[in-house]
Amino acid sequence: MTHFFTKLLSILTLHDKRFLFALIFISIAVSLIEMVGVSAILPFINIASNFDNIHSNSYTEQIYTFFQFKNDVDFVITVGIALLIFYCLRSLLNLGYFYLLAKFSKGRYHLIAYRLFENYLGMSYRSFIDKNSADLSKSIINEAHNMTTLISGLLLMLSEIFVVMFIYAIMLYINWKITLLISTILLINAVFLALTVSRSIKKAGISREEHQKKFFEIIQGSLGNFKMMKLTSTTESILEKFNHASAGYAHANIRNETLTHFPRLFLETLGFGIIIFMIIYLVNKYQSDISGALALISMFVLGLYRLMPSANRILSGYNQILFYKSSLDIIHNDLMYDAEKLQNDPIEFKQILQLDRISFEYDDNKPVLENISLTIHKGDKVAFIGESGSGKSTLVDLIIGLYRPQKGSISVDGITLNENNIKSWRNKIGYIPQNIYLFDSTVAQNVAFGKPINDDKIKEALRQANILEFLETHHEGINTHVGEGGVKLSGGQRQRIAIARALYGNPEILVLDEATSALDSDTEAKIMEEIYKISEDKTLIIIAHRLSTIERCERCYALKNGAIQ
Repeated sequence: MTHFFTKLLSILTLHDKRFLFALIFISIAVSLIEMVGVSAILPFINIASNFDNIHSNSYTEQIYTFFQFKNDVDFVITVGIALLIFYCLRSLLNLGYFYLLAKFSKGRYHLIAYRLFENYLGMSYRSFIDKNSADLSKSIINEAHNMTTLISGLLLMLSEIFVVMFIYAIMLYINWKITLLISTILLINAVFLALTVSRSIKKAGISREEHQKKFFEIIQGSLGNFKMMKLTSTTESILEKFNHASAGYAHANIRNETLTHFPRLFLETLGFGIIIFMIIYLVNKYQSDISGALALISMFVLGLYRLMPSANRILSGYNQILFYKSSLDIIHNDLMYDAEKLQNDPIEFKQILQLDRISFEYDDNKPVLENISLTIHKGDKVAFIGESGSGKSTLVDLIIGLYRPQKGSISVDGITLNENNIKSWRNKIGYIPQNIYLFDSTVAQNVAFGKPINDDKIKEALRQANILEFLETHHEGINTHVGEGGVKLSGGQRQRIAIARALYGNPEILVLDEATSALDSDTEAKIMEEIYKISEDKTLIIIAHRLSTIERCERCYALKNGAIQ
């Protein structure tokens, strides 16, 4: 449990911790009021059932004298009205307290989801490729929500613990023997529930996380390959996998929902049993009716009436923690992941880009690139060719600053690329990938890609990519909606949008990562003609398979087994 609180506190911000400790103090105040609410009934019943008790008790006699009541009836009525007002205020205070609990627990969803997303965007590209995007989506959407449910359960459990402690203290004061007997019974049954119900809920929580992970992976993989799925007629096998994951996820939640109600029903039965046992015990002991012990029994009935819901909430909160504990583990691990801390110190590219004996590997002792040295002059048109797996894309990813070499260095005009200047270097690069993703929005928003939208600059980039006239003639110009993934455009049109996106920031270096390999020869020839024209005053780096793509490059480097041939 200590490990649990350590993880939880490490996730919360300083403001969150202050809010949490304030809630704990408020819960103590609410619990004291709850104790007063329970204990105030017994004196009221005493004076209402026998007016002589007003004057035999020193406290009630002092109140009676101080306010100068004329008769006992007025005093009892006034006390009753005061109690009614107290209980109304108590309810309002509880409502306000529950609002603060909800504000803290549910309000953490936004903060946790934001911090997760911020951390994911801040991770290095090398770390990102080891992640499953479905897992990242699941963490932001579901695990962050489950985390708020866990926090809500914890806060409710803590608040009810204080209520139980104070009510328990009053019951001990009234009759410690009966209270200890009740406590023993409750403790034995609490251990029973923890060993049976709680363990089952914990197992259901583990099952929930496993099936939900598969659930997200199937959805994302299927919708991302919808066209291929339709062509290969694999719908049935995918539905079968989805059915297994979805049914497993549903079953875990069904078990949790069902078992969550068990403690309440169990404790209600136990509570009524204790009251009946008390009455039987008192009747048997005194061999008479229980009129003499009515006030005592009423107090214990009221105490149990308030104690049982609290005990149920404590167990429910504990079970929620067990069911969603995996969410805490996932979020803790992802938030503790160190994001890149990159600076934007200016760096100028006026002469040469130098790679000096660089090496790189994804897995230990399995080098992808070894001892690569080369020089690229500003304005050069350079190509990298080689078989799949030869290290072409990895080498270019090192050049553009997505990876860091494990040995050697990369420098620009004699200045080594590092965390201080890498942002400035990346801003000089226009990247056109092989697999282009256009999000479901307008051409303008896809070209700007998060940068401030300037209509004139967007039109100029589209004009350079030779697609503006087509969009204005056949569609709605820069306001054309492309559909998810650019499904409303052809492959060549999507490629031109990607070129416009790369040109929008007026980069000094254009990088084509097998950008035309999926196009037919005629379309590729047209696009490459446009690219060579656009890059006359830029440095051009191309990764390609077809020799026709690189025929106008000044230098061509062939890679094989991680080395330049």
